[in-house]
Amino acid sequence: MSFQVHLKPSGRVFAVAAGETLLAAALRQGIALAYGCRSGACGSCAAQLLAGRVSYPAYMPAALEPEAAAAGEVLVCQACADTDLVLAARELVTPGDIQVKNVPARVADIEPLTHDVMRLRLALPASGRLQFLAGQYLEILLKDGRRRGFSIANAPHDDAFIELHIRLVPGGHFTEYVFREMKPKAMLRIEGPLGSYYLREDSARPIILMGGGTGFAPLKGMLEHAFHIGLDRPMHLFWGVRTPNDLYMQELIRTWLAQHPGFRYTPVVSEPGGDHPWAGETGLVVDAVERAYADLSGHDVYMSGPPAMCDAARLHFLARGLPPDQMFSDAFEFAADTREKAATPI
Repeated sequence: MSFQVHLKPSGRVFAVAAGETLLAAALRQGIALAYGCRSGACGSCAAQLLAGRVSYPAYMPAALEPEAAAAGEVLVCQACADTDLVLAARELVTPGDIQVKNVPARVADIEPLTHDVMRLRLALPASGRLQFLAGQYLEILLKDGRRRGFSIANAPHDDAFIELHIRLVPGGHFTEYVFREMKPKAMLRIEGPLGSYYLREDSARPIILMGGGTGFAPLKGMLEHAFHIGLDRPMHLFWGVRTPNDLYMQELIRTWLAQHPGFRYTPVVSEPGGDHPWAGETGLVVDAVERAYADLSGHDVYMSGPPAMCDAARLHFLARGLPPDQMFSDAFEFAADTREKAATPI
């Protein structure tokens, strides 16, 4: 059994099988609906149900508030059709014709960045590379059918390898394997690129990038892409971590500062002290952004990290005048079985 989904305002129609999510069906048929985490945690895929009925067989998405659901809001990444539907949804017009691929990948090298963050570089088959947009993510497909999502940390032009920043999640099946057992030449299977979190190049507004923990990974890819294409817009990176020891790749960021006059960097430490004295910004990274920018209405803001960070930032930044369509986020959570990301925006 299948149902028809009529999209507004485009008028496009696609079929969805019983038990298939609306997002999976749309992507399968080449329709690019906006989405982010694919686990119901971020709310990026919210659409308005104008006619018909949907259900959530797996679980009720965390990002769907009961009041919003009662008003007809649905999250297409988890919703399944029970009838034919009419749906008001945002379709993405993205550069190029990017195909989602399911391919094997070989671990080229593995390098510790901190005591609990590992950099993984993956080599793809010689027959082709993964085409992606700066900021997107991929999923590692485990043998038991589970998936683990990680942001792509390199820029699209630098695609000889796919770079991932993986934080150790205590008890996490895949991350424990990465830290305890994985060796170079190990084989994985990946699917990507995924997500509608990517750098919008057609805006003229200054950019604020805010990351928490390994939420730095997609922002690194965005910045490297922006520098590569000569994007002439002020860019300010805020990076929130727990201790100074959690800041990695600082030499790379110092190089960016020396080479790009329009780039600024503000690291923020929530628990200063210990072996490394800290004289910089302290507290929460969201507060640091607010201290620096009383009015956000003229900026584009990209956030990647834990849902709590992103949720707080949305409320605070809207109050500072930031329009919703100038705010982009890639929130990740530890609990979702499909994502072992260590924070995508904080």
